[in-house]
Amino acid sequence: MYHNPVMPLESIDSLKIISDGIYVDLTFGGGGHSKLILEKLGIKGRLIAFDQDTDAMKNKMEDNRLLLINQNFKFLKQNLKYHSIKSVNGVFADLGVSSHQFDSSVRGFSIRHDSELDMRMNLNSSVNAKNILNEFSVNQLSDIFYHYSDLRNSKQIAELIVRERTKNKITKTSQLNKLLKPFLPFGFENKVLAKVYQALRIEVNNEMEALKEVLVQLPELVKKGGIISIITYHSVEDRLVKRFIQNGCFDSEPIKNEYGIPIIPFKKLFKFITPSDNEIKNNNRARSAKLRSAVRL
Repeated sequence: MYHNPVMPLESIDSLKIISDGIYVDLTFGGGGHSKLILEKLGIKGRLIAFDQDTDAMKNKMEDNRLLLINQNFKFLKQNLKYHSIKSVNGVFADLGVSSHQFDSSVRGFSIRHDSELDMRMNLNSSVNAKNILNEFSVNQLSDIFYHYSDLRNSKQIAELIVRERTKNKITKTSQLNKLLKPFLPFGFENKVLAKVYQALRIEVNNEMEALKEVLVQLPELVKKGGIISIITYHSVEDRLVKRFIQNGCFDSEPIKNEYGIPIIPFKKLFKFITPSDNEIKNNNRARSAKLRSAVRL
């Protein structure tokens, strides 16, 4: 299986799909959520889906209501404009890395495989994890590990990487895993490694900036009464989504108009939803997922 869709029923229910509406799936992946959206749409409905990974294009369903775009979702607005779509009824995103990417033995996403440290979701991108590990300064690496994975000993990890790479260039996952052993507490080795890999992946793919770029487009593109539903997996992206829904921006306070009234384009529909125990049992990668949903005011 390319990817098990996380919280499939909860996600689709949250969108309150109108049969003749226009919807966007920002993260097509294996097409699991897109398939469920299409099942709810009538013959006049449309679904615009995005994925920057060329592997995901192989999962396209034969359905004339589906338009699948092989680009980063940050280009949402210009693609809708290109296809003469002024507004949509709902937007969905599952921000997790697909099981296909984790299970690939050549992409470098997983701590389990001995592979090149690549981590690019878009294989045409010029920056990979090897570049970052071997070229970034101590301060740059430290910032990445601290801000993108909340690693408290980020400075020490960065210093070790910079020191060791002068002896041998870091190119393989096995090298990195071995190098980080001094920072892996017994019983929590995989948890710490996963955080390091997460931080590198976010930096390689510029994930947080892309997420910010697409979120700020939504107030203009989502119709009044339309719904956005977003699944997050780690605290960094979840904070961005939560704050955007609350304040309409990424600051701790909303932007105010000339009369001092807060400009808040969305209203949350519920606090958040997490996967059931049964789903986590069947798909452990869903364990940290949170679904947040909001309606356009």
